[in-house]
Amino acid sequence: MRSVADDLRDSTLGADAALTAEERVDRAFRLGDDDLAAFATAHALAPDRARHALIRRRHHGRQFSASMTGLNT
Repeated sequence: MRSVADDLRDSTLGADAALTAEERVDRAFRLGDDDLAAFATAHALAPDRARHALIRRRHHGRQFSASMTGLNT
């Protein structure tokens, strides 16, 4: 039995296949901008502050690589 998700996935894949590489990249950037706007709204932040908050979250918990020490000098 097919689900609504199966139908949506099939139609999305078909539509994506018709796009050029440039159109897919443009779409990805638009989706990212939409997600940033949603995050900013949900957290009552200006877009620039929201972008910086996401960057900080991405870096939080990362450990410095000792192998990179020689490359930073």
